[in-house]
Amino acid sequence: MENAISFIFQIGVLIFSVVIHEVAHGFAALALGDRTAEEEGRLTLNPIRHIDPFGTVILPVMSYLLGGIIIGWAKPVPYNPLRLRRGKWGPALVGIAGPAANILLALIFGLSLRTVPFLSESAFLTNFISIAATISLLNLTLAFFNLVPIPPLDGSKLLFALMPRHWYGVRLLLEQYGIFLLLFFIAFLAPLLSPIVLFSFRLITGTGGFF
Repeated sequence: MENAISFIFQIGVLIFSVVIHEVAHGFAALALGDRTAEEEGRLTLNPIRHIDPFGTVILPVMSYLLGGIIIGWAKPVPYNPLRLRRGKWGPALVGIAGPAANILLALIFGLSLRTVPFLSESAFLTNFISIAATISLLNLTLAFFNLVPIPPLDGSKLLFALMPRHWYGVRLLLEQYGIFLLLFFIAFLAPLLSPIVLFSFRLITGTGGFF
């Protein structure tokens, strides 16, 4: 029963976090001159508008059952790169806005843990620590996962902006076969993110060996 409650709570945090992630993409695109997300009603915190059946439901359940870190994504917020200012850097800025929003959430809730005693007997503080830690950890996980430079993840947008023009063929190959590389990464390499996430979490929260 306790495991079921923990899972449901983590899924709730994941949905909240991926919605913030996608809305950040939309507002970044809007700031750069593209109103596509606004026109399609995606600049909303209503989770129904953002749920992707595989990325928001199936993948998180699979990753939880496999004993790994919960990962997932929402339905991508649409944007038109041709409308964006800043040339090739426009899509990159839109791309990194999502992970940046997750890192901000991780910082807000993670730094709040520095203000409470971890050995408190207060039920309220115990629950607060659990909630804040979960939100911070999951958002760090989402941020680092999305910064992996494999299409369609956000890190690929930054990679493409940094690529020289004569590497266009490499970009096409990555875009064509990126989904297979991503599935391989999720299946075999995603656990490598765990020590990075945990180190970052401990650095932010100053919790040392508590987690």
